[in-house]
Amino acid sequence: MIIEFVGADVEAAGKSVTALTSSWGYPPEPAPTAEPANDPDAKGVDPVAVASLIVSIPSAMLAVADIADRIHKRRRAGELIERARQLEAQQVAARLVLENRSVDLATLTPDQLLDLIADEPSAT
Repeated sequence: MIIEFVGADVEAAGKSVTALTSSWGYPPEPAPTAEPANDPDAKGVDPVAVASLIVSIPSAMLAVADIADRIHKRRRAGELIERARQLEAQQVAARLVLENRSVDLATLTPDQLLDLIADEPSAT
């Protein structure tokens, strides 16, 4: 942690805090040296950074679209599971038939249902 002091008696404030932190078992660290503010290299645009930003925009847009699609599908899966639970109360079981097994819809969460559907090979 770095503590900076600004004011009239900076040296006394520094000594006071150093004494306090030393009693806690923390030795004082040397103050960082300040670099000149008029560095000519600091005023420029890094072309590599700009290029990487431009390249990353499409993948970020795709990620947002995927999240929005997942939210939409999750809502629908929740409605389907809720309907299966209502049917279960009427003594009707709703099951999801997969290639190698079947699963009771009323026992699933929306995320589990979406994962099961995503893991199933397409029927083409």
